[in-house]
Amino acid sequence: MKTNTRFAASDMARLYVRDASRRLAALVAVALLALLPLSRAASAQDTDRTDSQMTNTPAPTYVIRNARIVTVSGADIDGGSLVVSGGRITAVGANVTAPSGAQEIDARGLTVYPGMIDIGTNMGLSEISGGAPGTNDVQELGDMNPNIAAIWAVNPHSSHIAVTRVAGVTSVLSLPGGGVISGQGAIINLAGSSPREMAVVPQAALMVEFPRVGGGGGFAAFLAAQQGITQDALAQRDRRVEEIRRMLREAEVYGRAQDAYAKDPKNVPRPDTDLKLAALVPYARGERPVIFRAERERDIRGAIRFAEEMKLKAIIIGASEGWKVASFLKEKNVPVILDGVLNLPLREDDAYDSLFENASKLQAAGVRFCISTGDAGAHVRDLPFNAGMAAAYGLPKLEALKSVTLYPAQIMGVADRMGSIEQGKLANLVITDGDILEARTNIRHLFIGGRQIPLVSRHTMLSDQFKDRK
Repeated sequence: MKTNTRFAASDMARLYVRDASRRLAALVAVALLALLPLSRAASAQDTDRTDSQMTNTPAPTYVIRNARIVTVSGADIDGGSLVVSGGRITAVGANVTAPSGAQEIDARGLTVYPGMIDIGTNMGLSEISGGAPGTNDVQELGDMNPNIAAIWAVNPHSSHIAVTRVAGVTSVLSLPGGGVISGQGAIINLAGSSPREMAVVPQAALMVEFPRVGGGGGFAAFLAAQQGITQDALAQRDRRVEEIRRMLREAEVYGRAQDAYAKDPKNVPRPDTDLKLAALVPYARGERPVIFRAERERDIRGAIRFAEEMKLKAIIIGASEGWKVASFLKEKNVPVILDGVLNLPLREDDAYDSLFENASKLQAAGVRFCISTGDAGAHVRDLPFNAGMAAAYGLPKLEALKSVTLYPAQIMGVADRMGSIEQGKLANLVITDGDILEARTNIRHLFIGGRQIPLVSRHTMLSDQFKDRK
């Protein structure tokens, strides 16, 4: 009986293992079938890149001839030529001499523009903003994260990147979000196989969600908000502002301690390492810009006064009511990133076109500004249409073009490298068959970092796949 029982138990065990193996094999097969579309998508994304984009090979030399060249920083050049070598613009003008062996592009009837720049995005940090948390890496836990650097979370294989660049946007500032001090944004080119390869300025600016005045709920709170600001709301806002103030002052002290130790390491004790304070030091010293999110008039004034008190290099992003404080922005010489041109007005009694006209009013007042989509990634490709709408509502056409090329580069301190077509700058170029701000215009050639980028994206591949179906 014992022997029979032992054999029976062994047989049952073998049957269980065999069945479990079959179940496991079935599950693996199902998983592989489920991944097939993803594999095709991944392969499709791989076709967005070519070996010519890899930095371990020398950038080719090109000469673009017979084009209308819109330099942005100077006069247009009709029938001009442009030489690209080593990733940069080496010559531009009516008559230029191309090096031997240069690849020639005849751009007769076409126009060359500098690549557009959007400095208010989460590009590469968010793939599917709703319903797929695993594809989002925009923010970290906690309210104070100055040590967070967005550059290391950028996904260089994001589908949004190819879709955006084939629309003429060649560079972006990718910003983290969430909390009060969100972290550090990075200026990246929209080509490359790694964050390091894409980076233009890895730690370009500190993103701060400037505390707003809020208050309670219910109809009484609504009336209070319309008639004035409650004391509780002010107190809460002031507490959050004080937290930022205290952290910046601690960073100043930390920076001085580190400097003292560096000058005299034998006699000065080494300060304890604090990653958050260390990251804040260049911003607390005014060496790098701090971007404050502020929409309403009172919040814009509050953010600027706070930056002035702390001697920060401030930039305002949002500024839906910037037109109401245009003279104040001009007086304080604070630049603005307008990321709501196509949004609805903040207040019900605002004119329907208040945000459409925001840019023209700031420009008329002499405020430094640029235009952004303010989008996580999917609609950064609409940047030219945001600028085009502002142009339709009073912004001079050349100013609209500068607002998405030269002005963002100037605001971020990289105008020596990008934003216009000049000798020595990065060859981020867009060649079109019409006005770059017009929806009907097509991109014919695209260069990022002096490398010609194929005009292929997820959108073009889907179009090719389905356009002939009946």
